[in-house]
Amino acid sequence: RKDGNAPHGVNVVHDMATKIDPAARKVSLKSGSVMEYDRLVISPGIDLKWGALEGYDEAASKAMPHAWKAGPQTLLLRKQLEAMPDGGVVLIAPPANPFRCPPGPYERASMIAHYLKTNKPKSKIIILDAKEKFSKQALFMGGWEELYGEMIEWRAASAGGSVSRVDPKAMTVETEFGDEKGDVINVIPPQSAGRIAVDAGLANDKGWCPVDQQTFESTMHKNIHVISNACIAGKMPKSGYAANSQAKACAAAVAAMLKGEQPGGVSFINICYSLVAPDYGISVAAVYRLTDKGIVGVKGAGGVSPASAPDSFRRNEAKYAAGWYDSITSDMFG
Repeated sequence: RKDGNAPHGVNVVHDMATKIDPAARKVSLKSGSVMEYDRLVISPGIDLKWGALEGYDEAASKAMPHAWKAGPQTLLLRKQLEAMPDGGVVLIAPPANPFRCPPGPYERASMIAHYLKTNKPKSKIIILDAKEKFSKQALFMGGWEELYGEMIEWRAASAGGSVSRVDPKAMTVETEFGDEKGDVINVIPPQSAGRIAVDAGLANDKGWCPVDQQTFESTMHKNIHVISNACIAGKMPKSGYAANSQAKACAAAVAAMLKGEQPGGVSFINICYSLVAPDYGISVAAVYRLTDKGIVGVKGAGGVSPASAPDSFRRNEAKYAAGWYDSITSDMFG
């Protein structure tokens, strides 16, 4: 439907885009309507690359939830954790970079550990990582040791963390060091730009969308701008806050281009809070600028929470995390 009360002459249509025709400059909607555009801005998110990890297809996710898209999958993971006996083993298998929300798997491990410590303290979490390092690693691991002792074990790819195959019937995953069996197995598979972008020919052979990093206009098809997790935005992470910053730069660029003007200079910011426990927060902030090498971080700008901080500092950061979330969602959705 169209919202006739939208300000500034903007028509808000509540529908789902199902197809983009770059040549005709048209977008098909689920309702059957077709809309034409002069310039199109899309934020298609990510899709999961079924089959990229041997044995892990959509059917396997019914036994080994990815829970990387909210809804039935996150509910399934919760139900499995609630049903797991005390002393059970939770396996979490994060993918190699790039993927949506780099600190996400480790914040998830933290929240699961908090639940297990409270309800099933004999249990164990093993993170089998496809990487050698991860976002806010020192802060996460310091918090884990302080709050959960030896409950969480992280294994780098070179230390047997890289999962090459899964068996949902046996509830095992295979690494170069052998099989690991879990009572609950959270497999977060490799990802790509959202399907609508891939189908429209906006993605490269790796599944992500190359763009002009000043305007976010696709380098594959003119007049289409791709922001957020789907695009290749230099050194910026695939995070919600980064996407918000990109959206503002893109909007300014589109407004200029529609008026026949040259887009102005751009800079970006990313801020991310994570909870290691409900009252234990950590954060990272970074500023980015555009160079002839693409978007890069500004040296000396931003930073992470201090490694050594009193409990009061961590409690305050947890409170700031809630305010940060309220602020970013209000900015985007009103």
